Amino acid sequence: MLTGFFRCVCCSMEKLRRLVNQIAQTPPSDRRSTLSPLQLSLIPLLSFASSLYTIALFLRCSAYHLGLRRQQRLPVPVISVGNLTWGGNGKTPMVEFIARWLADSGISPLILTRGYAGGDEAKMLQRHLLGTSAKVGVGANRAAIAAGFLERYGYMDPHIGSCFGRHCSDQKRGRNSELDKIGAAILDDGMQHLSLWRDLEIVMVNGMNPWGNQQLIPLGPLREPLAALLRAGVVVVHHADLASDHKLNVIESTLRKLKESLPIFFTRMAPSYFFKVEDTSYKLPLRTVYNMVVLCVSAIGFANAFVQGIEKIGPLHVDRLDFSDHHLFQVEDMEMISTRLQKLKAKFGSKPIVIFTEKDYYREPGILKHLDTFEVLILCSELQIVPRWGHTEDSYTNLLRRLLEAKLSKT
Repeated sequence: MLTGFFRCVCCSMEKLRRLVNQIAQTPPSDRRSTLSPLQLSLIPLLSFASSLYTIALFLRCSAYHLGLRRQQRLPVPVISVGNLTWGGNGKTPMVEFIARWLADSGISPLILTRGYAGGDEAKMLQRHLLGTSAKVGVGANRAAIAAGFLERYGYMDPHIGSCFGRHCSDQKRGRNSELDKIGAAILDDGMQHLSLWRDLEIVMVNGMNPWGNQQLIPLGPLREPLAALLRAGVVVVHHADLASDHKLNVIESTLRKLKESLPIFFTRMAPSYFFKVEDTSYKLPLRTVYNMVVLCVSAIGFANAFVQGIEKIGPLHVDRLDFSDHHLFQVEDMEMISTRLQKLKAKFGSKPIVIFTEKDYYREPGILKHLDTFEVLILCSELQIVPRWGHTEDSYTNLLRRLLEAKLSKT
């Protein structure tokens, strides 16, 4: 009885999250024509909650500005990768990109991530960065997590020579090799994590839907007002390959009005390969789903990018089931997916393939065994810098190095 009640509550919460997410992404001018009567009735309550959130945000930021609360500093440079809106902005892929760049440069990075919903992002980072010098620390108190890793591995003093671009000396002696010693920290989803000082703020923006309805949560997707972009050292517009030139130009114009000198780069998620649930080590080419019937299932911040990426590969037909970001799949979800797959099989006369994102796989891989009568594939993608107006991967990493060296020279 309790199990049934729990499932009913989870199902209701999932439906509510979907309703609220649609409200957050709908401009006020389109509400009457787009939203349901139930969603319209929720707007006054969400507006009141947003007002309370605004007050709490102001008090929190004021406490740090006035010195009532202090930011903790780490003895190594800290790069924050964050955003202004909830989900779908490419934060974690950018964290991986920077970690790999640092590791390839001879600098051992420490990734500090909170570990939402079973730590799906942390597990994915650990798998992708296996074999590099990168380390992943998981926990809400990221300063405490960092302290533990720094105590265990030691750290390099960034002021003795430049840590970025050449090896630097270490001021903490121990048994660890020079390669193990931490040279930089990367703060995943760090823009609103004010308790930790950062030397560089990278802000990710969703190129397909940058600001939603431009309201603060929960009425809108904004965690902070747009003016918070003044803190950014670099802005990266994600999903740039899926957005029109006009939309990208509008986003850049908005950013320039806030901060004229702000460096702006563009990225995309490039599908790389598939792997099967029962054998994660075996890579399947993207053409595996060419001319096939597929069902895309995801619980990520911006499912449209995932689905459109699959559509570009060339399946015969693409269906989709979207859940809210970080949703923990349950048995009843698998039953819903199976029902949809059976309908697709009956309609097209062949067994469809179901595709999950890698992030969804790592959240709860065991639950996918309920779909073993169908072929289940996991899509792996990598972040790439999109060349635009002379901005390339080399110019991006060179800029990061220069900004960090400039910051360190002032401390």
